[in-house]
Amino acid sequence: FHNNYKTYGVITARHFNAQYHGTAKSGIGIMVSWFKETMPDIYDLLDPKNPKSKWDFSKYKPDIVVVNLFQNDSYLVTLPEHEQYKARFGTQKPTEDFYITSYMDFIRSVRAKYPKAQIICCLGSMGAVKPGSKWPGYIDEAVKRLKDDKVVTHFFEYKGSDDHPKVKAQQAMADSLIAFIEEKGYFN
Repeated sequence: FHNNYKTYGVITARHFNAQYHGTAKSGIGIMVSWFKETMPDIYDLLDPKNPKSKWDFSKYKPDIVVVNLFQNDSYLVTLPEHEQYKARFGTQKPTEDFYITSYMDFIRSVRAKYPKAQIICCLGSMGAVKPGSKWPGYIDEAVKRLKDDKVVTHFFEYKGSDDHPKVKAQQAMADSLIAFIEEKGYFN
């Protein structure tokens, strides 16, 4: 549950002998999280609990940025009694267009920080990518509306359960992402 060295992002970086920089928090979403903060709230912080601890984005310029968000959003928007649902949306469920626009806004903020990076918008391998899920489609639509040739999608296969991916699933995600990056020639 807590070994970043065995996660798909780190495995992928090692495969390409690339430097890895991660921004992650379990339970976080773009629109709503299991706690007060969302990724747009903390993305530019060194310490998510200290709003004065700003990261200097000029210190690190990645070639590729992988965004894997919307899993928590996909579940929390179905829980109108949850404290954070109420705090973010009140009693009004957000619309599909709100989902898409929220995703677009976050990707635009990433693009503003990294104007030359290839951005890969991922999702999976939990419930948000179950067969029949609409969430990959929201991300597809957001990317389409952005009209940025350097923003693409790549969805990880549903691993058959909604529990967090363990080492075997992390390796499968890494294998999928590595194949995608190689196919697209992003490190050529």
